[in-house]
Parts: sequence; C-alpha cells; structure tokens
Amino acid sequence: MEGKIKADLILRHAGQLVTVAGASDNPKRGPEMSEIGIIEDGAVAVRDGIIAAVGTTTEVWAQVEAGPGTRVVDAGGKVVLPGLVDPHTHLVFAGSREHELELKLNGMGYLDILKAGGGILKTVRQTREASQKDLFLAGCKYLDQMLAQGTTTAEAKSGYGLTLEDEIKTLKVIRDLDVFHPVGLVPTFLGAHATPEEYRDNPEEFVNLVINEMLPAVAREKLAEFCDVFCEEGVFTVEQSRRILLAARELGFKLKIHADEIGTLGGAELAAEVGAVSAEHLMAVSDQGIALMARQGTIAVLLPATTFCLMGKQYAPARKIIGEGVPVALATDFNPGSSPVNSLQVVMGIACRQLKMTPAEVISAVTINAAHAIGQAALVGSIEVGKKADMIVFDAPTYQYLSYRFGTNLVEKVIKDGKVVIGGAKQGMGGCASVV
Repeated sequence: MEGKIKADLILRHAGQLVTVAGASDNPKRGPEMSEIGIIEDGAVAVRDGIIAAVGTTTEVWAQVEAGPGTRVVDAGGKVVLPGLVDPHTHLVFAGSREHELELKLNGMGYLDILKAGGGILKTVRQTREASQKDLFLAGCKYLDQMLAQGTTTAEAKSGYGLTLEDEIKTLKVIRDLDVFHPVGLVPTFLGAHATPEEYRDNPEEFVNLVINEMLPAVAREKLAEFCDVFCEEGVFTVEQSRRILLAARELGFKLKIHADEIGTLGGAELAAEVGAVSAEHLMAVSDQGIALMARQGTIAVLLPATTFCLMGKQYAPARKIIGEGVPVALATDFNPGSSPVNSLQVVMGIACRQLKMTPAEVISAVTINAAHAIGQAALVGSIEVGKKADMIVFDAPTYQYLSYRFGTNLVEKVIKDGKVVIGGAKQGMGGCASVV
C-alpha cells in the first residue's frame, strides 16, 4: 500500500465522467467549448475534500487505499459532471413579484413596470423592510433548491437595498450564507442596480452616493469581490456606469456589467474598455462590442431564462459571440422579477433551443467558463487533481440527455467538498436554517 492515496471518498463506474479539464488558466473559446474531456467508466478519488486522482475506474482503483472510513460512491454507469457554477444571481431579496406576469401578458414592458414604481423598486421596498434574519432564511431556502439541482458555487449580487445601510445588510447576508450553506458564494456589490425613488429627480446625486459612500464602505468591510452596474437606457448611462466602475477598480474591486440587455447602449464596449471580467445579458450587443470583448478576453455571461421569462423575441446572439472568440458562460439571473428561475438545468435546455448552443458548449458554459466569470476557476469548474471535490451524479445515460430532458431535475447525488450532501443517507444536509 506504500505510496497509495488514502482516499476519504471514491466515486467509480461513471458511464461518462465529464471532466471539462485543461482550461483552469484561461476560459474556453470557440471550438474549445466543445472539448469536455469525457472518461468512460470514470472514477475520482478524494482526500480531505480535494480531488486526488482522476481516470478510469481501473486506473484510479490501482492508485488508492480504501480504509474502513472510505466512502465509495458507485455512479452506476451514469453521467458525472463538475458541480455546476451559476455566475449571475440576485439571490438575496424579500417578497416576490408574481403579479407582474399578468402585466407582461397584457403587453407592459420591463422598463414600463420599473417607471411605474414596480419591478426592482418594489423589491427594494420589501427588502428594506426585511430583517437580516428574514433575508438569510429566504436565501437559505433558495440555496437549498439550487444545491438540489446541481449548483455548488454561485455569484450573489446585492442591489435591492439601494441605501448604504441596506446594501451592507444584503452583503452581510451573502457572507453568512457562504459560511453556513454548502453552496460557495462569491459576493458582488450592485448598488447601482436602479435609481431609488427618493433620488428619482436627481439621479446624479445617487451616483455620487454610490461612488463616495457605498463603494468605500463595502471595500473597508471587505464584503464584495466584484462591483457591477446596470448600464441601460432609463437606468444608468454609459458615462455614469464608467464613473462607478472606475471608482470601484481604484478600490480593488473586480468588475462586471449588466450590458446591452434591452437596447444597444455600448455596455459591451464599456466592459472591454474598463477591463471587466464579464459583460452580462448582451441580448442587444453590437458587432463592435463583440469584437472588443473578444480582443480583451471579456467573458460573455448569457442569461437565456431572462429572455424566456420576459417573453422576449431577441435572445443573445450566442453563435456569433462564440464564433468571434468570446468565452461564453451561462447563468440563471435568479431574481424575483425578470428570471424567477434558479435551476441551471433549465437554463441548459433553453440555451440549446434558443441560443443554438450545443450540449457540449453548454456544459463548458455552466462549469469552467462560469467559474472563470467569478474568479473561481483555480478551485472549481472542472474535475481535476487539486481542485475542490464538487461533483454531480446525474441520472442520465449521456451528457446530451441533460439538455434533452430539461425541466426534470436529473440530479441523483451532489458531492460538495468531498461530502455527499444530496442523495446520501441523510437528506437535507445542505440546509442552514437551523443555525438561526
């Protein structure tokens, strides 16, 4: 047994072990997105929550020492993927907005609802009224749902407080959820999500508040890794967005931008200009914006469930974006209004049908490229030695089956940090509500 790996957990006999290996340094682009590293009859050995060996079952079994405490998970010829990564969510909010569905069915647009005091502003009012405990419990419930559907890492944005106090409250909830829930969270400050009602007649004063008070306070308390801004007609202009993002960059934040979601405003171009890690949405992105993103290496985070939920006709031009060499990730945009969807499996199915992405491209987009979009690719997003042992066993014969059968939760087991948290002897291990 000398020199063998003393494994805590061994996963074996995966019909298709989809490793998505080889792109931890840089995200996949173009044809690389179809290279997902399938090992038939695959196996993984885990030690102290970290992947220690990957290969065929025969190869891995020859490298490991299985003791009395070793957990052996037999994948039974099914599909195993890295834990899914959701790089764009608005996880922490109070209330819901189901009444807006009827408004949309009657022809009222997203920005029209916002101008009437609904949309984001309604959620802002409810989130301001909610306690930190209430927001924590709601976030925990949503994370339980996400984990059960295969998401093991996610980005979480603030943006429903829009005061210094309420933005800090939201970010502290994200921090606490990251501690107490198995799903790993990466926090993003989105104070510039909308102009609150009290600044409706003086939006510039609110921009100054974000720059001069909110950003420095969030930086001092180290509550966010990224800064985002909603750059859109009727929300924040390109110039306002530039000022906010440059101020954030000076304070050490990495940058993201809600770009060209509804109209072609130049958000993608701005993302490339300021060195943003990602530009997100991009339904109305320009050809110039795509070219600049490709040159800069800006990741396109596409959110097809948003277009679907808004009943829009214009989806992001994924085939052109991929063809021009822009790395593409996919996310849910989970929020109470424009995308009350927190299942990446649903997003995978929509991406194939509406964005015309192939099942292999989709897998790259919800694993390694999504990890790059939130600065986590060295830790998660692929099944490789040295990374966190985050893996999903799907009840599926092939990886293509996942997008084919979208709408059904095909997760059989979730392994997070080397522990079976869904599908083990104890169900519901992932929850954090009991700590409150």
